Amino acid sequence: MPIRHIARRARALAVAGFAAAGLLHGAPLHAVALKFGFLELNHDARYDEEKLYFRPMSRALGRPLAGAEVALRESRFVGQAVGAEFALERAQADDAKGLIEQIGKLNAAGVRFFLIDAPGAVVAQVSQAVRGRELLLFNISAADDALRQEQCQPNLLHTIPNHAMQADAMAQYLVSRKWRSVLMLEGPLAEDKLVSAAFENSAKRFGLKIVEKRPFLLSNDPRQRDQGNVGLLTAGPDYDAVFVADSDGEFARSVPYRTVRPRPVVGSEGLVAEAWHWSWERHGAPQLNNRLEKLASRRMSSPDWAAWIAIKTVVEAVVRTNNGDFRTLAKYIGSDDITIDGFKGNRLGFRQWDGQLRQPILLATHNAVIERAPIQGFLHQTNNMDTLGFDKRDSRCKF
Repeated sequence: MPIRHIARRARALAVAGFAAAGLLHGAPLHAVALKFGFLELNHDARYDEEKLYFRPMSRALGRPLAGAEVALRESRFVGQAVGAEFALERAQADDAKGLIEQIGKLNAAGVRFFLIDAPGAVVAQVSQAVRGRELLLFNISAADDALRQEQCQPNLLHTIPNHAMQADAMAQYLVSRKWRSVLMLEGPLAEDKLVSAAFENSAKRFGLKIVEKRPFLLSNDPRQRDQGNVGLLTAGPDYDAVFVADSDGEFARSVPYRTVRPRPVVGSEGLVAEAWHWSWERHGAPQLNNRLEKLASRRMSSPDWAAWIAIKTVVEAVVRTNNGDFRTLAKYIGSDDITIDGFKGNRLGFRQWDGQLRQPILLATHNAVIERAPIQGFLHQTNNMDTLGFDKRDSRCKF
């Protein structure tokens, strides 16, 4: 059957499905426009081309606007079925103050849903400044645990996993492999400290032993050269694995195959814990990967997926509430009734206590997904995905 006929048939089946579910009843004759705001910094150091050259495996391959654009393209015929049109307004600024001004302009023009691609400190400042307004922010790239804890806001949802979720996924895998003693190498940057602190908490939670935590430093100063010597840093007590906390990645890329003992390297290099990986091959993932590659001429990474799923979340709410108003949509998005398909094999939804999207974590090398967490055998009384990150009893978020 020709491809165009397949596409038409799929569109017809989708429309028929919505009609059967009663979602087309009362649909407006004229499409209702729903615009998303996409917020980003003009000069975001995380996308610096020099850093991308030796980037760690967890660093984005490019700005995640592409993920949002793919989601919009996918949602066109669904929007037609329920009388809705979806569009994206890209807004850039030099700092948090500028982004807040951009939100004010877009919000006054009727935009209620915003994707924010910015470092954690900027996300915290922006979400606090717009608290109480009729809008919803989706954090698509800041993994800071504090945004889900002390700095949480009722108008801020997170589609990107936080450090705690990533660390818990890695700890579960190490336990499942019986690699219980870990040597930790920690970088000097503030982000490195956040990553290592999350893994230390996960180690305690799942019974891993950190035999030693050693700081590393890359420097041109001959007096500090030993602090970046992988052989010296990995000598000494025995261990089953090496965890590297290196947000820049320049040091981490040199650790595999250079450790004194033949041990696996995890964390920022070797085996990483991510929301998405281009080599994931199940649940429709290859089709999604292909769509982004065709659009952006690069492979899909975690922030791309986080932007994609943020758009899909709102589209799902529009469909299920038959074009409800903002409050109806926001209420549905935050409820246990929502079912989001993230192409990872689980029903996804947001934790009501901190706004974090429940989701499986992919444990991957540079070209293969090795495992998906939560690992089999790690159970929770209500939802096994809550073994990753902050459970309700662990939450310090006070909306």
